Amino acid sequence: MKKGIAVSFGYAVGKVLIKESQEIVLDQHQISDVEAEKNKLMAAISVSVSQLEKLKEKTEKEMGEDKAEIFAAHIMLAEDPVYISEVDELIDNKLNAEMAVSKITAKYLELFSAMEDEYMRERAADLKDVCKRIILNLSGKMKEADDYGYDTVIVAHDLTPSDTAELDKEKVIAFLTDIGGKTSHTAIMAKTLEIPAIVGLQDISKTVKNGDLIIVDGVKGEVIINPDSDKVYEYKIKKEEFLKEKEELKKLKDLKVYGKDGRRIEIAGNIGSPADITKVIENGGEAVGLFRTEFLYMNSSKFPTEEEQFNAYKSVVEKMGEKPVVIRTLDIGGDKELSYLDIEKEMNPFLGYRAIRLCLDRKDIFKVQLRALLRASAYGNLRIMFPMISGKEEILQAKEVLAECMKELKAEGIPFDEKLQVGIMVEIPAAAINSEELADYVDFFSIGTNDLIQYTLAVDRLNQKVSYLYNPFHPAVLKLIKMTIDAAHSKGKWCGMCGEMAGDPDAVPVLVSYGIDELSMSAASILKAKKIILGGK
Repeated sequence: MKKGIAVSFGYAVGKVLIKESQEIVLDQHQISDVEAEKNKLMAAISVSVSQLEKLKEKTEKEMGEDKAEIFAAHIMLAEDPVYISEVDELIDNKLNAEMAVSKITAKYLELFSAMEDEYMRERAADLKDVCKRIILNLSGKMKEADDYGYDTVIVAHDLTPSDTAELDKEKVIAFLTDIGGKTSHTAIMAKTLEIPAIVGLQDISKTVKNGDLIIVDGVKGEVIINPDSDKVYEYKIKKEEFLKEKEELKKLKDLKVYGKDGRRIEIAGNIGSPADITKVIENGGEAVGLFRTEFLYMNSSKFPTEEEQFNAYKSVVEKMGEKPVVIRTLDIGGDKELSYLDIEKEMNPFLGYRAIRLCLDRKDIFKVQLRALLRASAYGNLRIMFPMISGKEEILQAKEVLAECMKELKAEGIPFDEKLQVGIMVEIPAAAINSEELADYVDFFSIGTNDLIQYTLAVDRLNQKVSYLYNPFHPAVLKLIKMTIDAAHSKGKWCGMCGEMAGDPDAVPVLVSYGIDELSMSAASILKAKKIILGGK
């Protein structure tokens, strides 16, 4: 048996098909005709974009518009003028196109891989996928998609977005990979296809062989290779029970949930782009508890304009109608870099020039976003949330900039919700400890447990050597959470949670007992959380 990270729940019993990664052999050499090499590059990019557009159409048809956005982002990367100009510069220095693409991509991969945010680190897979496609098209070695048999369990070192989009959805019943995390594309696609997936199995692609019978336990994150007939029967029963429970959960979609004291608890969804809202609604999300706006910036080669941001925010609040949409202002800087924003390298980027600190320093960037948010507030129940607040001074400064934007819009005759709620993420221990005072200056708190736990326990949750110390149930963490909830309530304010802990089945009963008002999580966790609060397991 092997154990990894379960990223899409469920059970499967099937035959192994190892998906080999198409190797790229790079030959560095000097070229004589620079223009011909540049033309060759542009032709390969054009072919790559055409292939990606077909994948986008296929994905939209089979998985929905939101998942097809992955390939819209890939097309944007392939055609990015900054990226192409940097490759062109190397070609100008007589380097062959394949090697030029590889070198520039390596530079950006290093940047992405160093980021703290797991989602952004996983986006390195996008860039790697696009780069590989361009290089294979440059060398004329791009191969056709594989053919699969029924009840196939795909095993690979890693699966790119292109790999998953090309799969035959009627035949593939599970994914297993050596590497990857909870926000990898393998995870995202598997959840969309509603098939089990386990990542981070380290060497599964070397352990099994084609045709092996395999059991995938996508609940425990376990794999059983060539099991006996009794074990196969046991898991077939588990699969039937799982599917039955899944159907039962759907009945909870429109149900509102309450604590034992009769207090209403709002179950919300976290999103990273407007496309993600579909799954939140489908799973009965009563609100958006966290819209991570940094992805609008990360997926662009320049700062998104006020109009671009306004349209993104407006599309989400309109789809949610009267339901609340909490939008976090730009949380970037330090570890999350933008190619078009020059920020000095820092010794401790997690504790550095980022989030609200950057925005208060760069009011030109901040005001564009705040104006877009205010304008979008006229179309629904939009709430603004400031990240990484450590004290009241930052809240007052941020609200002052917000007031400036309100004044400007009023003068321009542009409508906005003048009574919109403004809150903060409580993710720094100082903010939790001082939450009673901070509650006087905001309408709500949302506890960001990912960083709160990390900062409280002084442990890098992404460092495998110390990750065992990352404990959401550490007494100090629980005290800070309870303290924050009580402080909000003492001042008549509401308190939610938008970190990973909010969707943890073991944590939900504890948080409800503490008096939490809102839990915001991945769309896939919403129905399960409702069931737990209603007294189920």
